[in-house]
Amino acid sequence: MAENHEKQSSDEFDVPWKDIIEAYFPDFISFFLPVAFDGIDWQRPFEFLDKELSRITHASEIGDRRMDKLVKVWRRDGVELWVLIHIEIQGNRKPNFELGMYVYQYRAFDLYQVPVVGLAILADEEIGWRPTEFSYDLWGTKQIYQFTSVKLLDYSEAELNQSRNPFAMVTLAHLRAKRTRHRAEDRFQEKRRLIYKLYEYGFDRQQVTDLFRFIDWVLRLPEALDDQLRAEIVAFEENQNMPYITSVERIGMKKGHRNGEATMLMRQLQRRFGPIPEWVNEKIATADLTSLEEWGLRVLDAQSLNEMFSGKV
Repeated sequence: MAENHEKQSSDEFDVPWKDIIEAYFPDFISFFLPVAFDGIDWQRPFEFLDKELSRITHASEIGDRRMDKLVKVWRRDGVELWVLIHIEIQGNRKPNFELGMYVYQYRAFDLYQVPVVGLAILADEEIGWRPTEFSYDLWGTKQIYQFTSVKLLDYSEAELNQSRNPFAMVTLAHLRAKRTRHRAEDRFQEKRRLIYKLYEYGFDRQQVTDLFRFIDWVLRLPEALDDQLRAEIVAFEENQNMPYITSVERIGMKKGHRNGEATMLMRQLQRRFGPIPEWVNEKIATADLTSLEEWGLRVLDAQSLNEMFSGKV
């Protein structure tokens, strides 16, 4: 069967999560931190503080902070506050995770004197790992920092299927990507069902396009199955006169585009391993599409560049 021939590899999730949060931040807060949603003045613009986050996290050696977002919002009473978001993608327990959350919130407050709300989205597969607090108590000195953690594994299929929030679909896609890893035929069916839900749920054209991009990225398929599914979608949209995803194809989003695949791989490698040596640049520049796609699926599992390109992941 097809899944027997699929590489034993992990999926790259951090880039699509980053993009979908930036596109639908109010929906993100409504879904994952509803207690804050009603307290935020959404009539005032929110702002992603990439420059400030870079200053806060500069030269830190605490954990892997590639999927942090820092966002400025305004409370309804006019007070400015920041929301620090960390999404933990990989499946292993992270040492010093709680310390990392604590360090970044106090650095933000120390540098900018703005209250910081901490939110950790735990997209890993370790059911018992639920960090929510950093604390110590020594000789009369006590420090306690608590933050909100949301475990994607806690959401039920029924709950997610009933919601029309875009992040219910995002969560479904993420969980099904984890569940169908190395099982291409099962993944094909799950991806197909999710894409049809985009039309059934009444999402507008932009939402369908953005959510399709997320689903397409995290639920990667072998080329033959991918082409089969895309042909089916094109036929469906033509029949329904709804050229949403077909338009995505026309503007160059098809995964088979070699240059796009190479660019994406370089971006992933830089986030995972830092500066890229020349031999890797040359390898990517001369690789065919199949090699690029295989390497893209190894990024999270590989512990080094040599291991990744050796094919022993």
